[in-house]
Amino acid sequence: MNKYTNSFHERANAMADSLILEHYSLSELNFETVSHYRERFARVKPGHPWNGLETKEFLYKIGAWGKLRDSSKEGLTLAGLLMFSEERIITEVLPQYFLEYREHADGEAAGWTKRFTSQDGTWSGNIYDFYFRVLAELERHVWTDEGRALLGEALVNAIVHADYGEEGGITVEKEDSSFRFANPGRFRIPIEAAMAGHTSNLRNPNIFKMFLLIDVCKRAGSGLKRMLDMQEQALVCPVDISQQTNPDRTIVVLCPLRFPADTSETIETELDERLQQTELEWMGSDNRQETESFVTNELSSVNTDTNPVNNGENSVNITKNSVNSGPSSVKNDFGSVNRTPDSINKELGFVNSLLSSVNNDIRMHDSNEKGETIDERLWKMAELARRKKRLAPAVMEQLIVRLCRERPLRLKELAELLERTPDGLRNNYLGKLLDEGKIRLKYPDQPNHPRQAYMAADE
Repeated sequence: MNKYTNSFHERANAMADSLILEHYSLSELNFETVSHYRERFARVKPGHPWNGLETKEFLYKIGAWGKLRDSSKEGLTLAGLLMFSEERIITEVLPQYFLEYREHADGEAAGWTKRFTSQDGTWSGNIYDFYFRVLAELERHVWTDEGRALLGEALVNAIVHADYGEEGGITVEKEDSSFRFANPGRFRIPIEAAMAGHTSNLRNPNIFKMFLLIDVCKRAGSGLKRMLDMQEQALVCPVDISQQTNPDRTIVVLCPLRFPADTSETIETELDERLQQTELEWMGSDNRQETESFVTNELSSVNTDTNPVNNGENSVNITKNSVNSGPSSVKNDFGSVNRTPDSINKELGFVNSLLSSVNNDIRMHDSNEKGETIDERLWKMAELARRKKRLAPAVMEQLIVRLCRERPLRLKELAELLERTPDGLRNNYLGKLLDEGKIRLKYPDQPNHPRQAYMAADE
C-alpha cells in the first residue's frame, strides 16, 4: 500500500490537500492539463507576474507544488496531484478516487444515453479536466445564463468540498427531472451557516485557490449562498441538499431549468427577433428573401434526420400547436412553470433555423469556390462564429465539422477562425465531436503529434 494512503485520514483536521507527496515529481503530471490551466490563467490575468515563471515555480505559487523546509525535500501537493495528474497515478495515493458523469434516458428508469468516468482511459481523469468536460455537457441542457451559472456553481462546489479519501467518488447525473451532484464527505459546518455564506471551513483550500485564480470560484464560503440566491431566477423549486452517513456523502439536487409560463410571449418575440437579426447580419440584406424561403420551405437536415422530435405531432412547422400558430402554442400550460412540448420544440426550432442559415451560407460558399483559396473560404464559413460570441452548441458543432471537412485543421487554426480560445474549443466541442465520431484526429495513434489536426470523420 502506498505510504500516503494511511496518512490521509490521520490528517483529517489539517489542510489535507496541502500534504506534500515528496516522491511525486513533475513527471507525474499531465502537461496538456497544466498547459490549458496556464493558458486560462494568462487570459484571466494577462498582466500577472506568475505568467513568466517556470512550470515548477508557477505550480508552487498556486499550491500544486510544496517544499518541506526542515528537510529541503519537495514534491507535488495532494491538490496538485488531483488537479493535474492522471487517474492511474491519483489512485496510488487515493484508492477510493472516482469521477463520473451520466445522463439518463428521459422517462426511463434504467439506461444511460451518455456516460464517462475517470477510469475509462479516454481522458486524463483529473478534477480540472472533469470540471470543464462536465460543464460543457451540462450547458447543453440549459438555455439561460442564470441556469448555466447555477449548474457551474454546483459542480465546482462538489469538487472543492469533496473528501477524496472517502468512498463513492463524485457523481454528476442529468435526468429528465433533475440535475444531481454528489460528493464524498459532509459539510464541516452547520448547513444553516453554510447557507448564510458568512462562514468558511474549506476541506480543500488549495484546490479552491486554484479554481479561484481562473475565475471558476468566488470568495470562500459564498458558493452555497450564491446558489440559493440564483435559484429564483433559474429554478422552479428550491435547491435540495441532503447529507448521508456510512459513507459520508453530500447530495445537491437542482430541479429542471425552465422558462416561467408568464414569460412565454416575451420568449417567442425574442427568439423571432434573434433569428431575424442573425439571418440579416450573416446573410446580408441582399440575400434575405432567399434565406427566408429556404428556412420556411425546407426543413434543415437536422430537422429531418437527427431531430425526430420535430417530426411528430408537436412539430414546430406542422401542427396546429406550432409556435407560429397563435394562442394555442406556448400559452396553453394554464400558468404552469413547466415548459410545454411546444416550448421545447420552439427552442429546437430556433436552433434548426440557425442551422438552416449556416447550411444555406455554406452552400453559397461552395457554389462560389471558383477563384477563392481554401483559406479564404474557411474564413468566410466561420464568419457567423466571429460575429456571434454566444452560439447555440449545435450550431457551433455544425460549423466545426464543416470547417474540418475542407481540410485538416489544427487547434490554433480553429481557434483563430472561430475567435474562440483553444481550451474552450477543446473542452466544450472537440472532445464531444471526437467521442461521437463526427470528427477524427489526423494522427490518432499519436495524440501529442506536433502537427496534430482535426478532420471530418467522413473524409
